[in-house]
Amino acid sequence: MSRHTPDHARLDRVIAEARKQRESREAGYRERALKLFPWICGRCGREFSGERLRELTVHHKDHNHDNNPADGSNWELLCLYCHDNEHSRVLDEVVRGRKPEEQAAATHNPFAGLQSLLQKKPD
Repeated sequence: MSRHTPDHARLDRVIAEARKQRESREAGYRERALKLFPWICGRCGREFSGERLRELTVHHKDHNHDNNPADGSNWELLCLYCHDNEHSRVLDEVVRGRKPEEQAAATHNPFAGLQSLLQKKPD
């Protein structure tokens, strides 16, 4: 084999290993995020449980999938639809020439007032 011919078998092994490592990393932070946060989409507020829990994804606020602090401060749980929308929004901003960090942060807080609701006594 010439020096300039790519070694496809080696390339396939490298890609397979990278995918395996990514899946392992994702499984670890997803499991931790589901233990840390309520199973509610941080954007639309939909609740998830049972079979539908698979529709809840972990979104990295800084878009760096290698930034996984143990306290979950770089994560938010988003449903598939809101997660896709978030990434589409970021891509739109990049196309417009704005960096993701220059974008306005989301202001919706699905947990606003939750503490007062939990403290209310039933009538």
